[in-house]
Parts: sequence; C-alpha cells; structure tokens
Amino acid sequence: MARGDGSRRQRAIRDKSSLGLFVFQNKDELSESCLCRGDEGRNCASARRPHPWAELQAGEDQLASPRTPRRSSVLVCGGGRLPSLRMWDPGATARIRAHVGTAWRRCFRAGEDEEEEEEQRLVDREERAELEDDCCPLQEGGDPHQHTQRSITTWEAGWNITNAIQGVCVLGLPYALLQSGFLGLVLLVLSACVCSYTGKILISCLYEEDEQGHVRRIRHTYEDVADTCCPRLGGRLVGAAQLVELTFTCVLYLVIGGNMMSHGLPFLPLTPATSSALTFLTLAPCVVIRDLRVVSRLSFLCSLAQFLLTFIVIGYCLCQCPRWAYGVLALAVDFDHFLVAAGMIIFSYTSQILLPALEGSMAERAEFGSMMDCTHTLAGVLKTAFALLALLTWGHDTKEVVSENLPMALRMMINLCLLTKSLLSYPLPFYAAAQLLHTDVARSGVAQDGWGGAGGGAEWHVLLLRGSLLCLTFVMAACVPHISLLMGLTGSVTGATMTLLLPALFHLRLKWAGLGWGGRVLDSLILALGVLCTVAGIIYSVRGVLEALGNR
Repeated sequence: MARGDGSRRQRAIRDKSSLGLFVFQNKDELSESCLCRGDEGRNCASARRPHPWAELQAGEDQLASPRTPRRSSVLVCGGGRLPSLRMWDPGATARIRAHVGTAWRRCFRAGEDEEEEEEQRLVDREERAELEDDCCPLQEGGDPHQHTQRSITTWEAGWNITNAIQGVCVLGLPYALLQSGFLGLVLLVLSACVCSYTGKILISCLYEEDEQGHVRRIRHTYEDVADTCCPRLGGRLVGAAQLVELTFTCVLYLVIGGNMMSHGLPFLPLTPATSSALTFLTLAPCVVIRDLRVVSRLSFLCSLAQFLLTFIVIGYCLCQCPRWAYGVLALAVDFDHFLVAAGMIIFSYTSQILLPALEGSMAERAEFGSMMDCTHTLAGVLKTAFALLALLTWGHDTKEVVSENLPMALRMMINLCLLTKSLLSYPLPFYAAAQLLHTDVARSGVAQDGWGGAGGGAEWHVLLLRGSLLCLTFVMAACVPHISLLMGLTGSVTGATMTLLLPALFHLRLKWAGLGWGGRVLDSLILALGVLCTVAGIIYSVRGVLEALGNR
C-alpha cells in the first residue's frame, strides 16, 4: 500500500468532518473495512474483533433505496482501506443520515451520548407518566374514566381559580366590612397576598429534589402532603376537612340560588319550595360531569357574570358619591362580629383545596406561580373596591347580600347575574367533592365487586355516589339558610385551616432545611394567624348558628 494512501487514511480518521459516504461493492469488503478503525486499520485483515460499524450490515436492507442494488451497502467508513466510490441513491439520504449519526456516536463517543440519551429518555418517560397521573388526581382511587382526563391551559386554570375566589361571596363582603371596621379593610388586602403565598408553598410541598438535582413531583394531592407530615392521621383529617369545605361551598351556592329564585325575581312568583326544587333539577346534570375542561368553561361563563355584577354595583356606588358616609368604618368593633367577618373574608379567598389537582392538570406547570399572583391581585383589587364603595354608599343600612340595597331595576339585573353565577359556580366544588369522595370510597375497599372498575356496575356506583352528594347539599341548604353565618362557619372551621394553618405547617415541616430566616418567620406568623382564626372562629360561628336556629 502506498505511503500516501496510509497518510490520507489517518487524516480522515482524525478529522470527523472528513468522513464520507461510500458504497461498498460487496459484504466481504464491508466486513473487512469495518472491523477496526484508526491506526488499527493497517492490520484489518488479521484483526477480527467486533466493531460497532459492523452493525450497519443488519440495517442494509432498511437503509437502501428500492432503486439501490441489494448487494450494495451505504455507510460511513471509520477505518481500514478506502473502498472504491460508486454512485448512490440520493433518496435514502434522510434515513442514512439518522443511522450514521447513531453509529458515529457509538464509535467515537464511547457510549457517552447513549448513556445521556437513555437517562433523558427515562426522565421524559417519568415526567410523561407523572403528567398523566397528575391530570387525574384520583387515579389511585380507580375511577374508570380518569384516563380520559386531559390537560388544561393556564387560562383555564386561572378561570377556575377566579371562579373560586371571585364567587358570590363577594356580595357579602360589604356587610363583613361593616362588622370588622378598619381591621377588616386591612384583612381584605392582606388575605389576597397571604392566600396567594400559601397556595404557592402548598404546591412546592408536592415537589422534592432527587439525587441528580432534578425537581420531581412525588406527591399528587393535599392528602399526600399531610400523610408525609403525619403518616397515620394527617391524610384522613385533611381529606375530611376538604370534603366539609367543598360541601359547605356547594350548600352556599344552593342557598343563594334558591333565595334569588324565590325573593330576587318579582316577575317569577315562586315559593321557596318550588325555587329549591327548580334549583335542584337545574343542577342535576352535575352528576355526569367527568371532564375538568367542562368545569373550566362553566367557570369562564360564571366569571363573566361575576365581573358584570361587580361593575354594575361599583358604577352605581360611584354615581352616589355625594351621599357617601365616610365615618361608617369603625376603629373599635365587637370581637365576636369581627371573628365572623374575618371568617367571611378568608372564606372568599379559599382555593387551596383545588390547587393540587389544577396544578397537576396544567399543561404548563411553570406558569402556576404567575397565574396565582395575577388572579389574587385582581381579586384583591376588585374585592376591596367593591366592599369599600358599597359600604360608603349604604353605611349602616348595608345588608347581608348587598344587592338587596339596590333600586328595583338594578336589583333584578344583579339578581339574574347572581342566579346565573351561583348555578354555574356549583359544578366546580361539586366536581372536586365528588372526586374526593369517590377516591376515599374506592380506597377503603367498599363495594369491591365493580367499584372503580370497568362496566355498568361502576357507572351506577359513581352516579349513585354523586346523586347522594347532590341530595345532601340540597338538604343542608334547606336547614341553614343564613348566608353570612354559613360563610363565617365554613371560613373558620375549614377555610382558615386549609388556607393558612396547614400550608404553613407543612411547608415548615418539609422545607425547613432550605428556608432562610425570613421564610421561617413568615411561615410561623401565618401559622399563628391560622390557629387564632380557626379556634376563635369555630367558637363564635357555632354559637351564632345555634342562636339563629333557635330563633326560627
């Protein structure tokens, strides 16, 4: 062999860019040329060690174009003597390029790329599996329809949060501000910031950093976080608290809807019993809702109704500015009334029990924090302006539901928006409560024959469970018609606990090592505030409910 040929062959091996595509005349020449590379190319005839380039023989038939002779093989030569160059089919370029890239990495990177790619594939597979699981927060419970759940956009998640924190409870905020004075005004602004923060730290408790430094979502629900902090009892208590709060929220929407039908629309002379029956029949289709995207669209519609009634009230109050009563906000208020009002204000911001499922269903989870900031900022501004302007307009005559203070024409318009809002808001807490209840029943082993499985038996079990929940909320709405007391009791018993106390406690418990002194102090203050609101609010709200029931 000429000396010039050996030098040219070594330069081609050293320089990656000088590798070319060649066509070998037969498979024997291919085998001899691909058994070794580099300086070992001079002894290719005697060296018979397997080499990765030889794997291209197996893919010869797949790479070759139909117009290419089957005895010809296309590959990148890595060493040995140079074969003769023949014409090759340009139609196979794309397939050849992909296969040559794989062979190049196997030969010249010593398996490093394969290890990195395999690790990345494993990470991607785990993330896809987690995304499928997280989109269906009750997959462990065995809901046969969880596999149909799909991701929701950031906007859809934002509409759900807006629906939860911009609900019909906003109409009771002027009355709460009347009972709490300047402290209530401060609490309105502070609650928006605190609830946004506690929602984000609750979601951070779902994630942990693994040994490779990757942040993984290893927990999926509020109960999972509680089980990690208190293995034996935490999950059960949190699950019960979530179910109570969601059920009470459903009851509140039923109470408002029934009141609007019977008292808020004079052109519909309905008795309370008839209006309750119509409300029940209107909400009966909720038992068949299985897709969170349907709930998101309903949340969008009810948010539009909410914005409409809010701007109507604000516009009317601005027109009445010459009659404003500036001295209505008191510095000293009754402590009992303040605690009930604080519960109402906190209850108007409660969405934490919905956050794990919503965040897990989001297609872009990295946008969760900005979504929480935007929704709570908007809610804080609108609620503060709404409550303050309404209180300045009607002063001490402010009623529990502020729409009752409006003139008849505006009142009917507001009542229609309020009725629409209450009916469209009901599916979101009902959907979450039904999912939680179904998971608990499935995990407890009740009705093993067919429960959570496929087939008609599972369908009937789910419908029966959801129908029972709908009937339960209807009965409770008939028993406790006092809206402000119901809001205060719910906000004190479960709202403050799930919104303030538990997120701060779990964050301190799970993230203590990674928190600075500022974060620890902030979480401790929120924890103390949650304990105070929970204990004091429970005592005075229960007493108020008992007094109201005794006077009926």
